[in-house]
Amino acid sequence: MTLREPRLTPTPIRDLRPTQITVGLREVHEKRRRWREESASQGAEFLGRHMVPVVLGPKGRPYVLDHHHLVRALHEEGVEDVLTTVVADFRHLSRESFWVCADMRGFCHPYDAAGRRQDFDAIPKSIAKLVDDPYRSLAGELRRAGGFAKDTTPFSEFQWAEHMRSRIKLKALDEDFEAALKRALALAKRQEASYLPGWCGPLPPA
Repeated sequence: MTLREPRLTPTPIRDLRPTQITVGLREVHEKRRRWREESASQGAEFLGRHMVPVVLGPKGRPYVLDHHHLVRALHEEGVEDVLTTVVADFRHLSRESFWVCADMRGFCHPYDAAGRRQDFDAIPKSIAKLVDDPYRSLAGELRRAGGFAKDTTPFSEFQWAEHMRSRIKLKALDEDFEAALKRALALAKRQEASYLPGWCGPLPPA
């Protein structure tokens, strides 16, 4: 059996369409910091390691399936192009059928910053128009702190964000992010979080 290497295509960030409404801007800022640290010496290598998966939609437009935070960070840092790889081609579908199909495949996440599902029309048409959801930033930091494992489930961090949204007040998150993260780490180990992707709850007694 012959394995095919992914075909990478340089694509202008301005042409990329999101498949979600929000990002965690705290996470975007962290990725901007990392890019500034690495771009001078290994910018091309960094971009080569982070190919962006897309699905082609009506009129051949590329819709981002992952790395929304990274693409937003690169856009804010003035990077014009990223490498993309096509994982599905839905160019033959109507706009309505495209979004229904994307939804059924787990390719989109039409939920707003309050965790409420919206019509597909609410999904921005550009990476620059993605809005902030602080709980998505919390979920990203929670994973990096070992609160849960990286998982292939689509939009798994958003599931953790929604779990924390009903347990940690936004005011607490705004006033002391580190304290909120500590609280989230404790919540992540509870059995009530075991339904979430990547859960790695308390270790059994020795």
